[in-house]
Amino acid sequence: MHRTTKTTTLVASLGIAVLAFTGCASPAANSPAPDETVTVDSAPIENAPAEATFEDSVLTTEDVTITITDTKTIQVGEPGNEYGDVPVIAFWYDITNNGADRDVTPNDFIFYFNAFQDNDPNAENELNVGALPDDQFLDSQLENIKEGGTVSNAVAYELTDTTTPVKLVASTDLGQTEIGSMTINLG
Repeated sequence: MHRTTKTTTLVASLGIAVLAFTGCASPAANSPAPDETVTVDSAPIENAPAEATFEDSVLTTEDVTITITDTKTIQVGEPGNEYGDVPVIAFWYDITNNGADRDVTPNDFIFYFNAFQDNDPNAENELNVGALPDDQFLDSQLENIKEGGTVSNAVAYELTDTTTPVKLVASTDLGQTEIGSMTINLG
């Protein structure tokens, strides 16, 4: 059995530190002289991801593209809101994995969108996510989407009234910074 002593640990630590600091040092010959001109290639990177956008019902980010294909208000008891207590606004969409470094599922819509109804004079009225409005997605809503793959899904938000327009706001940071929005008139 090997015993590690304080001396062995100290020597090993010092050896690692010396190797690390040696790698950080660079010879002075590689640095340009103060009067030399350094040229930097500033051509755009090929296939560089564009800034996130939300236009014409399409959210495009580095990780995903979400295309809203349909929007519908569903009253209590109607198909898609059979068990709800309040009317909902439902969105059907296609979501594409653009090569994210994480798992992408059809339910990622709720990470990128927040819905609001401006019917409270004192506070923002963010709508709660409701039950899945379309049973055809029950088995697929949590599947991982392959890179380049596109999957359809739907989501619903619980309305606080059926007359005030709904503002759907897109962001890539859980609602902290608005990329864009769309307003849906009810009725």
